[in-house]
Amino acid sequence: MLCLSIILMVFFMGNNSALAVSSSSISVDISPSSPIPYQNVTITLNSFAANLDSVNIIWLVDGKTALSGIGKKSLSITAKAANSETRVDAKIMLPDGEIDKTIIIKPSIMVLLWQANDSYVPPFYKGKALPTADSEIKIVAIPEITVNGSVIKPENMTYSWKLDYNNLPSSSGYGKNFFTFINDYLENANTVSVTASTTDQKYQSEASISVATSNPEIHFYKKDAQLGTSWEQALLSGHIIQGEEIVVAEPYFISPKNWRRPELLFYWSIDNRSVGVPAFSKNLIPLKTMEGVSGTSKLKLEIENTDKIFQTAKKEINIQF
Repeated sequence: MLCLSIILMVFFMGNNSALAVSSSSISVDISPSSPIPYQNVTITLNSFAANLDSVNIIWLVDGKTALSGIGKKSLSITAKAANSETRVDAKIMLPDGEIDKTIIIKPSIMVLLWQANDSYVPPFYKGKALPTADSEIKIVAIPEITVNGSVIKPENMTYSWKLDYNNLPSSSGYGKNFFTFINDYLENANTVSVTASTTDQKYQSEASISVATSNPEIHFYKKDAQLGTSWEQALLSGHIIQGEEIVVAEPYFISPKNWRRPELLFYWSIDNRSVGVPAFSKNLIPLKTMEGVSGTSKLKLEIENTDKIFQTAKKEINIQF
């Protein structure tokens, strides 16, 4: 009996030692992990070594008690203004003693800008060049993180990029505040996300953006011999021609940006009959009415990209004379 009692005592002593809970065995989850100003933030405690549902937990926000009670392992707060810190302390009253966890909530802002590098728009166009299938798109991250009163320059931060939620290690790293990719012609949009962190990993900001694709468009304009192209008004179906006129075709959002390159083929037709134009002015077609003749004809242009089969465009209008 004495021998058995000694064995049991050693077993229970060893078991109690194994169940000792340390600060590292209690994790903290913050959602969202990189909040923006005035966003609701939820902080949750988790542990694989202790039952947090049965112990008293006291939460302090900037030194003032915000919540306390048994099993109170989650706290929701509202983040402050950009780059303003909120200190949250969690005091966990375990049977073996108190464990403290400190969390600093510092909201930040990050702006993501995008551009379609090889998308064409005509001169004086006030809108943005839109990406189409197989376009090259550039995303630039501009984080705004302040440490000790100084704004960290974007080129002095570390970036982690994702494309459609897939990590991009080769595009991530120190100073890599921009990312360039070719969009997927099978998708209508691509989602790009990035996390920018200070080199000590203490502060970070994250953002995501969805870039949708468009279809190339063709618009017809009238070219005046003296005033040049009339950009202010595209020709509509039913346009009336008197005498001689030159029609200019502008292929919005097609790539390459230099539409004069040979891989872009222009096929003009009038009433479904092909019309040849010089290669150096393939976006121009001269029209002339015959005296004493009136009617309506269909003017049509198809543009084919021999390198990118999904970048095709067509346009047709009725011309009255």
